Amino acid sequence: MPVERILVVDDEEAIREIVCSTLQNASYHCEQACSGVKALEILRNDSDFQLVLTDLMMPELDGVGLLEIVKQKHEDLPVVMVTAVHDISVALAAIRNGAYDYLLKPFEREQLLAVVRRALEANHLRVQNRIYQSNLEALVDQRTKELRETIAELERSYDVTLEALGDALDLKDAETEGHSRRVTGFAIQIAHAMGLQPKAMHILARGAFLHDIGKMAIPDAILRKPDTLTEEETSITREHSYLGYKMLKKIPFLAESAEIVYAHQEHWDGGGYPRGLKGEEIPLGARIFAIADTLDAITSDRPYRRARSVDEARSEIALWSGRQFDPAVVDVFLSIPTSVWESLHHEINSQSDRFCYSEHLFKMSK
Repeated sequence: MPVERILVVDDEEAIREIVCSTLQNASYHCEQACSGVKALEILRNDSDFQLVLTDLMMPELDGVGLLEIVKQKHEDLPVVMVTAVHDISVALAAIRNGAYDYLLKPFEREQLLAVVRRALEANHLRVQNRIYQSNLEALVDQRTKELRETIAELERSYDVTLEALGDALDLKDAETEGHSRRVTGFAIQIAHAMGLQPKAMHILARGAFLHDIGKMAIPDAILRKPDTLTEEETSITREHSYLGYKMLKKIPFLAESAEIVYAHQEHWDGGGYPRGLKGEEIPLGARIFAIADTLDAITSDRPYRRARSVDEARSEIALWSGRQFDPAVVDVFLSIPTSVWESLHHEINSQSDRFCYSEHLFKMSK
């Protein structure tokens, strides 16, 4: 065990010698300083002390002045004041200023050793507590990091599952193959341009990818009917927004995305369905999705028509600003160059089932 070092400060050499002799006989190592100024010089060159034992009344720099400077520069170094002034207010003032304890002259050997021992033990406990606290904080940081990584991995697993669901829906409706991936990529691009936070972008991405999940409950005879739907069949088809909402709202991490699914067919002017929401009553994610969905519908091939250009889609969306679409979101959409949409459309189509919206989200957030 290392020998504990004590700095003894007193302007009377005889007292320094007596104190140091007593402490050295008790297996402590002592250094002497004849003044507060000298003590500071020693500490400046060698701060490896466990205790300062200082007289109160000294020329140049007294014990109180020394105490103040030590506490500023060596916060954890305990200081014990030694004084011949038998005035309790002096002792209390020293302790208020940061002294660990005080000794009244003249003192007995056992008094000196008891005070020194208590001061060193208290300092040792303080150091050990700081080490423990530091180790505990490091452990908490490590566990927190591991938990975040686990949650992130779990979310990635969720997203893979969601993408499989979206792909299953696209296979159910051959006319819209790849639609879920494209519309999600487009929505993320708009959200990024709007400065949405990562959490909001994840909610949007999941809502966009699963926007038509309610169609799983629509009979194939209606969903794949080649002819014009009857009024009743149209009414049944329009239920997919609410059906999708009911499917997702019970899943905690999809509860907010379910609101986008519920509102993805609403119009800014209130002319949409199923609830006829208007303006900002419609969740922002659903307002962003509406533009992404229309962009994909116009720029993708359908059995009854060929795909049109991005510029034509931009013109169509601008035309319906303030009616079907939120004007503010339209402005952001129009600020994104045509080349960006063409590139993204090509990227998603060329990668097909390898395009992962969670990876696209990560790229957008960098």
